[in-house]
Amino acid sequence: MRKNVILLVEDNENDEKLTLRALEKNEILHEVLVVRSGMEALSTLHKLDKDSKKDQGIMPELVLLDIGLPGMDGVEVLKRIKTDCRTQNLPVVVLTTSSEEKDMAACYKYGANSYIRKPIDFEDFIKKVGTIGKYWLEVNEPPPLGVA
Repeated sequence: MRKNVILLVEDNENDEKLTLRALEKNEILHEVLVVRSGMEALSTLHKLDKDSKKDQGIMPELVLLDIGLPGMDGVEVLKRIKTDCRTQNLPVVVLTTSSEEKDMAACYKYGANSYIRKPIDFEDFIKKVGTIGKYWLEVNEPPPLGVA
């Protein structure tokens, strides 16, 4: 795992700014890598060095994943993350506006660690993002590297 890195998969620029602001307000000072699509998220996690054939991907401590992404949606991204032995233990928190039961069920079916709806109220959003960050980055004990 790469310490102090959060991968934010978010195509909406306003939601990106709100999330970054909420992390800052909660003094979660991790580097945040922002990608705007599912394919970009997967390629960030699984970059293959053409010369050495070694995986050069970024292994963040936490993935914050929107499901309403262009092209490959977040549910498919989640499924691919959780079925790949290199990334299956990554904590993935779905952070979305969707309140559809089918979306929530699909996310949990494919291994989401948490499903959180983005609140409309900014103060509520700050509190939820702070709780996410504190729990997954300070309280939770991740499995040792290489444990499947």
